[in-house]
Amino acid sequence: MDRLIYTAAAGARALLQRQDGLAQNLANANTPGFRADTVAFRAVPVRGDGTPTRVVSLEASAGYDTRSGAIEQTGRALDVAISGNGWLAVQAPDGTEAYTRAGALQVTDQGQLVNPSGLPVAGDGGGAITIPPGTTVSIARDGTVSAQGSTGAPQVVGKLKLVNPEPASLRKGADGLLRLDGGDQAPSDPTVRVASGALEGSNVNVVEAMVGMIAAARQYETQVKLLQTAEQDDQRAAQLLAPAR
Repeated sequence: MDRLIYTAAAGARALLQRQDGLAQNLANANTPGFRADTVAFRAVPVRGDGTPTRVVSLEASAGYDTRSGAIEQTGRALDVAISGNGWLAVQAPDGTEAYTRAGALQVTDQGQLVNPSGLPVAGDGGGAITIPPGTTVSIARDGTVSAQGSTGAPQVVGKLKLVNPEPASLRKGADGLLRLDGGDQAPSDPTVRVASGALEGSNVNVVEAMVGMIAAARQYETQVKLLQTAEQDDQRAAQLLAPAR
């Protein structure tokens, strides 16, 4: 009887986690550069006295959908979309280097180039990229950032750090940023290109996510019914085995 309870309870918990992932994806269906979360589980035997015949499902390492989103032209000079594979490097709040596809860049009052979340964009040579005041910014396909004043020729002020590590080496955090295993920094990849005046949309398939949520809800109901069945069977067994009065 307890084997049924373990199975049903583990299934219900796993389905709740899957619903959380699907809800997160739907909430970011219109977030530029968002990569959909994927949820995976693994079966783990319950250790204890006796033979480990009970198994629970535990969440494995969280993954993400590697497919690119649709690119939309915006005409804004500070908007960049990665063409093909690759990532834009930014400095996370904890000081580590992280990677994103969100390219709606902005310039702070102090002239620092930041991403939509306010994180400094990493320069190819290290450090942040600073834009001189009163200049117009342009970003070339190789990530070179130039600033031009009212007079004179454009001046190169930095270059975006564009990387392209192996997808299997990246882990997505709760903040939506991706990092290398072990906290290492990926080297710059000169083959990565960006499209200026464009943004990459989210790669979330809204219809697929909603169908998944409905399926997960039905499966959760099945697990709950199994728990109720186990409780009813236990009550009947107790009544049959009760000593006669």
